[in-house]
Amino acid sequence: MISRRSLALLAGSAALVSSLGVARAADAPESTFDRIKRTKKLRIGAIAGGEPYYHKDLVAGKWSGFCVDMATDLAAQFEAELDIVESTWGNAVLDLQADKIDIMFGVNPTPKRAFAIDFCKPLFTNAFTILAKKGFEPKTWADLNDPKVKIAVDIGSSHDAIARRLCPKAEIVGFKTADEATLALQTGRVDAQVLVVILSLTMLKKNPNVGQLIVPQPLMGTTTNPGVRKEADKSFRDFVDVWVDYNRSIGQVREWVSKNLELVGVQTGDIPPAVNF
Repeated sequence: MISRRSLALLAGSAALVSSLGVARAADAPESTFDRIKRTKKLRIGAIAGGEPYYHKDLVAGKWSGFCVDMATDLAAQFEAELDIVESTWGNAVLDLQADKIDIMFGVNPTPKRAFAIDFCKPLFTNAFTILAKKGFEPKTWADLNDPKVKIAVDIGSSHDAIARRLCPKAEIVGFKTADEATLALQTGRVDAQVLVVILSLTMLKKNPNVGQLIVPQPLMGTTTNPGVRKEADKSFRDFVDVWVDYNRSIGQVREWVSKNLELVGVQTGDIPPAVNF
């Protein structure tokens, strides 16, 4: 038979455990999903000069691009305002980790990045291409893997990663932005620049004389995904996954991409036959 003293001790212990549980719950960080619902603000990163993913009107300060269209629609699901934070492809992962933004559209997943952030389901697949200087016509990645070849990349991007993986013998020249890498190609400091096909097509429309578009064989590609911060509560990531599935199934993702490609002058017929989104 349990004494009254024992019962009192048990009751006290239960109360202590309960109070500790409440304290821990109170100390737990607010999830991204709950914060967006509470503040009615969705923070995204955006890249100036990243057309057609992102475009910043320097005069009006207004953002556009298919990633902005996607983010606007996602924010609308929460009845939230879109808060755009300027970033770079190289800094986007750090901005997620530092809680400066809630989501980054247009990120290419790699195992290394997966240690730092979570990836949502793919929006579409993007092929790797090169812009090559006139007279330089490599057919394969092996043709580019030569110590005599100089390849421009934007540091920290998927272009940087694929060039170093497939062309370790080549001289890889890193630049802060893709535009700076293109300028290096245009001025003859490098032989080629690695870009995903959407960006290379856009770059050629801006400046047809920058070089020629080549799809090296074998065809290599990467998925384009939204990236979110790692956290114990996966509600936001799970919600974005459902949102991606829905918008892909009804053709909305393709519509967002096609519309913004047309805005920069890229038509369906401009896409190389070897490339299929």
